[in-house]
Amino acid sequence: MPDRRLNAPAVARNRDAILEVLRGLLPATGLVLEIASGSGEHVAHFAGALPGLTFQPSDPNPNALDSIAAWAEQSGARNILPPIRIDAAAERWPANLRHEQPDAILCINMIHIAPWAAAQGLLSHAGALLAPGAPLILYGPFKRASHPLEPSNAAFDESLRERNPDWGLRDLDEVAALAAEAGFGAPEVIEMPANNLTVVFRRRSLAST
Repeated sequence: MPDRRLNAPAVARNRDAILEVLRGLLPATGLVLEIASGSGEHVAHFAGALPGLTFQPSDPNPNALDSIAAWAEQSGARNILPPIRIDAAAERWPANLRHEQPDAILCINMIHIAPWAAAQGLLSHAGALLAPGAPLILYGPFKRASHPLEPSNAAFDESLRERNPDWGLRDLDEVAALAAEAGFGAPEVIEMPANNLTVVFRRRSLAST
């Protein structure tokens, strides 16, 4: 039987740094919905290290869904649910998510390698799904008005836009504005290795929206 596992080289470089941040952000127990799980290597790593949590991986790509399932099986982790198809930009997400409300939503390295509509959909749906205080956690490179763009990120941004004009590093202020419209508070920004950020938005209480 062919090996269905895909490999993303960046995962081995960033997974431990992301995990350490997640330990301080995620609840001890509950359901974590991962959007754009890609190869599935991240969720397999996190689930093994955070056994009190249940992880729901997702991706719009059938090959990625196969890879996620294969990595989950290989990991032996019993707290990874079967992957589901979610297109972040879609008007509707699976209806069962409203009944099995996630306690956190995680999205790693997606919004810059997707159309802006994917970021809009992610923020909008996350705002509808998460309870007050629950986090939406984004990881990746961003543009920031107060920080000159690092040469490596500038080159990465240019290469993304050459591949697809709808892709590219997102301006953090623009993402924060989307988040505010969706009912989230101001972002917590955590500096990460290799000029990346972890950006945390927490759902405001209904009284403050």
